[in-house]
Amino acid sequence: MPTKPYLKRFPDPQGFYGSFGGAELPPDLAAEMHKIEKAYRTIGNSHDFILRLRDIREHFQGRPTPVYYAKRLTDALGGARIYLKREDLNHTGAHKLNHCMGEALLASYLGKRKLIAETGAGQHGVALATAAAYFGLECEIYMGEVDIAKEHPNVIRMKMLGAEVVPVGFGQRTLKEAVDAAFEAYMKDPDSSMYAIGSVVGPHPFPMMVRDFQAVVGIEAREQFQSMTGHLPDHVVACVGGGSNAMGIFAGFIEDPVELWGVEPLGRGTGTLGDHAASLRFGRPGLIHGFTTVTLTGDDGNPAAVHSVASGLDYPGVGPEHAYLNAEGRTRLAGATDEEAVRAFYSLSRLEGIIPALESAHALAYVRKLAADFPNESILVNLSGRGDKDLDYVYETYPPEDWA
Repeated sequence: MPTKPYLKRFPDPQGFYGSFGGAELPPDLAAEMHKIEKAYRTIGNSHDFILRLRDIREHFQGRPTPVYYAKRLTDALGGARIYLKREDLNHTGAHKLNHCMGEALLASYLGKRKLIAETGAGQHGVALATAAAYFGLECEIYMGEVDIAKEHPNVIRMKMLGAEVVPVGFGQRTLKEAVDAAFEAYMKDPDSSMYAIGSVVGPHPFPMMVRDFQAVVGIEAREQFQSMTGHLPDHVVACVGGGSNAMGIFAGFIEDPVELWGVEPLGRGTGTLGDHAASLRFGRPGLIHGFTTVTLTGDDGNPAAVHSVASGLDYPGVGPEHAYLNAEGRTRLAGATDEEAVRAFYSLSRLEGIIPALESAHALAYVRKLAADFPNESILVNLSGRGDKDLDYVYETYPPEDWA
């Protein structure tokens, strides 16, 4: 009998990718997740839903985004052919709108009045605020106070779009605490609101839904790359925090003989807990936010403190599908420090005239190492977002004159 494609086989009916995933939730919230899953599997696969989403992607988002051959970066790094999937050109400046428009469309079909979400770097918050404005929904975004200070341009954008930005001031005041606060708000009113998770994390069905909505990146990139070159790339590279942009582009190549590299944030480069956010490299299986994955855990059994120069990567866990693919050896583990990411940020800006998000700069940083090891091969990088949001922070913290 024919074997179903990977994306049809995973997750299983309970939302597991091997031993990772699932949904461990209070009964009331579990019932709400079941409603969302049922709606996604019926409404989300309907002809009308698919046509509406395709129309939105083409006429509102500006898809497809291009694949670009980065010749000057290629020459500077020694000849490995480097291509960029330009998600920075997606409306709102990052890949996040791909799943936000899908989640908001589903919420509108379900008769919800409000979208609730967390955000770290602000890209998901801006995308969801955009989707809420498009569909005429209320929007409430929870964001850690540390990230609010770092990502001020995105905070302004969310407010301009009509969203309420709720500062989160407990714990580390970053992404993990924003998720905690958003879940708490959602549990108070699940009937009229929908929690639109910002990555391939959280309880089932969200890792599956976000992956499926983001798969458009990989589907486009595979077709575009073959059209440009006549073959598949040798390597596909993406940064991994929760991992939505990585799962999006990996989905297009998951069954191909292509190396898939997930680049985690190594932070200060010490390997010490609290100095990085590299869950796959340093973590262990555990439960966080209602699902089982690989997490960074302290001696007390709670999620550990994390650090990354990129606000969108500082989460003490990873999407369950990334945990599974890494355990199975299908994806390759990689990492980049804060310093390496900043250097890549400046390199792409000055060599190609493209200012990347600090998250995407982690993937670009690892390309330098790959190019040295594979000088005659092709490397496709998911440039998941543009760096407008990071300009003030980078300029003040890492002045351009210091990175000539």
